[in-house]
Amino acid sequence: MKHGNAFRKLSRDSSHRDLMLRNLVTDLFKHEQIKTTVAKAKETARLAEKARSLDLFCMITLGKKGDILAYQRARSFILNTAVTRKVFTDFAPRYRTRPGGYTRIHKYGNRPGDNAPHAIIELVDNPRDLKFEMTARAVGWDLLAKKVRHSSMEEVAAQGVKGVSWAVKEARRQGPEDRGMLRPLTRWNLQKTLRYRSPADRVELEKKANDHINTLLAKEVHANAKAPTTSNPEAQQYFLNLKNLRLRSGEVTPGADKTSALRTAQGALAKYPGRKFSLLRKKPGLDSSAMTSALAVS
Repeated sequence: MKHGNAFRKLSRDSSHRDLMLRNLVTDLFKHEQIKTTVAKAKETARLAEKARSLDLFCMITLGKKGDILAYQRARSFILNTAVTRKVFTDFAPRYRTRPGGYTRIHKYGNRPGDNAPHAIIELVDNPRDLKFEMTARAVGWDLLAKKVRHSSMEEVAAQGVKGVSWAVKEARRQGPEDRGMLRPLTRWNLQKTLRYRSPADRVELEKKANDHINTLLAKEVHANAKAPTTSNPEAQQYFLNLKNLRLRSGEVTPGADKTSALRTAQGALAKYPGRKFSLLRKKPGLDSSAMTSALAVS
């Protein structure tokens, strides 16, 4: 029978496990972004925003209650008094209108040594919010890709991409079936990111999107400036001659042809189909000359 398997044991006894999770929750509230294993991150998120039992409330919910009883209960769980005050003075006003979902977990590869899956757990809307930064970059990438399809790259590099603020406002009011300047996934992430944020955060996202557009343009202009001049006009088109661009694994330039998700995920490690060298190996008792000539002709 299945008994006692409700929560992760994390290879520790109950006292050690509870103290470790209290330390993780305290560090999460102190730094607002920590790195640990995926299993510990999920348990930390559950303790930070959900109730483990009827007598243990969410720490941020206690901060939003704001009374003396809530402060005493939070202080009995959090190991640092300064962090306890931070829950009531900083996090409670930040999440006043947010009904839940105060943490976010990002997968972060595997840890060297034991190959344990790593993760970054953070409080949403923190000053170093990863989703906020990546959403701003995705907005800039989409707008530049849309501009490249309708204008020459020389004009885009000279004039820049305008209308970022208008595109963000339109994306926030559009539905899932509407068509706009942004891709559906980018629009969905933008709406989730800015739903409980202030207008100043929206302006900051627009600024980050503009900065990323300028970075993409500067990278391509610099790569083409280093390339030798040629009389062929097609070789001078932006984002088409990628010999001088140092693309990272899985990176795609704005306006480039769409590839499969698997090919993009594999990046530089993708294996392209080629000649079957297993058929060209010499095998005892077989004459492979005819097979070699047939493959060469094909």
